[in-house]
This record gives sequence, structure tokens and C-alpha cells, in this order.
Amino acid sequence: MTETQTDTGLIHVFEPGTDPARKPLLLLHGTGGDERDLLSLGRTVAPGASLLSPRGKVLEGAAPRFFRRLAEGVFDEQDLIHRTHELADFIAAARARYDLPAPIALGFSNGANIAASLLLLRPEALAGAALLRAMPTLGEPPRADLTGKPVLLLSGLLDPIVPATSADGLAALLAANGAAVEHRKLPSGHGLTQADIGLLKDWLNRN
Repeated sequence: MTETQTDTGLIHVFEPGTDPARKPLLLLHGTGGDERDLLSLGRTVAPGASLLSPRGKVLEGAAPRFFRRLAEGVFDEQDLIHRTHELADFIAAARARYDLPAPIALGFSNGANIAASLLLLRPEALAGAALLRAMPTLGEPPRADLTGKPVLLLSGLLDPIVPATSADGLAALLAANGAAVEHRKLPSGHGLTQADIGLLKDWLNRN
């Protein structure tokens, strides 16, 4: 089914998969996206996977986001923590409703940031994560048991929003908590490129 659902805590789209060997993908859009924003990317990089794609509940003007920010790169940490637990509860409800194993998050920008927060605050919610243009969001991140959990971090060396040192810090933080981190740095900005898609597809085929 590809119609928008509204009765599991978050507005979302669910597309059942055709390949039971593939883990489902949790698609988390960037600022201004919605529940349909990353569906075509999900189909491209993980053909046959179930796709679960929620819409962020926070509005910045008219632009949906997954949590509030106070300025570019300055986050409302209380709201982030609240929204992270809200998203984890949504994942649990959706897994029960659609009979899914734990998904791999595929998040872009704001969606990647809340996926990283999920790994640290509710690690049981995810089987792994592909974080596209993510940065650290928690001032004092808790310890989390991410032993062996696969994480792909794709950063743009020319990204004006996420400094290279921020991306490196996030990679180091997740690795220090036991995640199997693969961090790739691309000669690109904040937007996604064909190189991102190729690396995503390869990583998902291995995980």
C-alpha cells in the first residue's frame, strides 16, 4: 500500500516489500520533505525492501521537520529528546502493525540527525542506519550499546551546513559506542549525488 496513513502516531506511508531477505528501511526526510520524499530513493537503493516513511511533526514555517532548531545547526535539545522517543514509539507501533523486524534508518539531513539520536537514545529501535549529511545533536550524549550495529555516514566535503569536523565527531561518537561505522567523505555539498546512491546501494547490499 502506498496511501498515507495517519493512525500510528505519525503520518506515514508504508510499502510492503517483496524480498524477505532485505531489512525494512525507515525513511527519514530532511527539512521541508514529507513521507513521500525518499520513497524513490528507497526503492532504488534497496529494491524489494519494505519502506516505512513517516512525516516529521514539527513545522518550521511550512516546512516539516523531525525536531525543532533554534538556528542553523543549533538544536532545541529538549524537543529533540522528546521527538526521538516519540519516533521510537512510532517504530514499535508500526513494527507490530506491519509485522516488521527492526528497520535500518535511511535519513537525510534533519532525518539523519534524528536517526543518530535514535541510535544513542533508543538503540533497540534500529538494526542500523545510513546517515546522509548528519552532525552531532546531543550536547552530552548517553552511552549506548551499539555493538556491531552497522552505520554508514556519508558526508560532503563542501557541505556548508555540516562542517567536516562535525561529521568526524559523530563518526567517532558512534564508533566509541560500538557501532560498525563506515564514514565516506564525498567531494560534494549538502545535496545528494549519484556517488551517494552508489555507496548506499553497496552498503545496503552488505547489510
